Amino acid sequence: MADLRHPAVTPGLLNRRALFAAPALMLATPGCAATPLATARTTEAGITESRTTWRDAARARDIPVLIRAPSGTGPAPTVLISHGLGGSREGLAFLGRALAEKGYLAVHLQHIGSDDSLWRGGGDRMIGLAAGALNVQAALDRLLDTKFALNNLPERADPARLAIAGHSFGAWTVQHMLGERLPGGDRGLGLPDPRLKAGVALSPIPAIGLPPRLAYGGYAVPMLHVTGTEDHGYIEGIRAPARRAPFEESRNPGALAVLNGAAHASFADEAEAGARWADSTYHGRAAALSVTFLDAVLRGDGAARELLRGGAAELLGPGDEFVSRGF
Repeated sequence: MADLRHPAVTPGLLNRRALFAAPALMLATPGCAATPLATARTTEAGITESRTTWRDAARARDIPVLIRAPSGTGPAPTVLISHGLGGSREGLAFLGRALAEKGYLAVHLQHIGSDDSLWRGGGDRMIGLAAGALNVQAALDRLLDTKFALNNLPERADPARLAIAGHSFGAWTVQHMLGERLPGGDRGLGLPDPRLKAGVALSPIPAIGLPPRLAYGGYAVPMLHVTGTEDHGYIEGIRAPARRAPFEESRNPGALAVLNGAAHASFADEAEAGARWADSTYHGRAAALSVTFLDAVLRGDGAARELLRGGAAELLGPGDEFVSRGF
């Protein structure tokens, strides 16, 4: 088996319990080989959707990618999107479509080793997912996949306006790419990555084993945290109130939205995982909050900033909670 480890990182450097709380468009560039694109599909909204696979030769690793591009040809603000444990590049479609409709380039990454390969093919789904949540190499691969994507951006990506978004294990990826401390430091990963100017964490993952000052002290760029009153994690045992911690215990600019009644599956949009993982009840609100937040940060949109500063009432539903800081 090929050694997939980053030369500066090995799984033994990290403690599993501390590491986890849960855990065409593409032009080939140096270090990146792309398989031929499937025929690009243009939606009614003018969004072009293309699927390809990037090859990280240094790690002998494939990264399946779904790119949703807005209409037009010029540089676009770009958001890397990371799925949750057991998910795929098809997940979080509601977010990718909403972003592309508003002029963003949405790049959905699939992280082999913590993707839907954990449950496809039969067997006990929960056992497969639990094994994936304890796989330290899979966690490191997520961070390295994201670094690779940043080094090999699609042609239309505006390198001055980059952000990252993700759900659950994808939120873990967002949080660490933006400066949440790994036990023992980043060990050569170069985190936080200064190219990323904002992040959206859906179902944030609270840090375990580190005091908040150390865990979240590296956050610098604005972050939006979106969770729900029923956002419990059954594999890792996180209860919904704990998901507030990455916002409440940090000091960087940002916002926290708690959607009344939203569960952990409410943000995944993984249709093949089952109906509850594709329930669209909260998708519109989560997408509107995310787009407004990114407009405020990446585009400097004054109206979006004032909306967030004023409590974002028009983006919320009955019983939802919203708190902003630093806008």
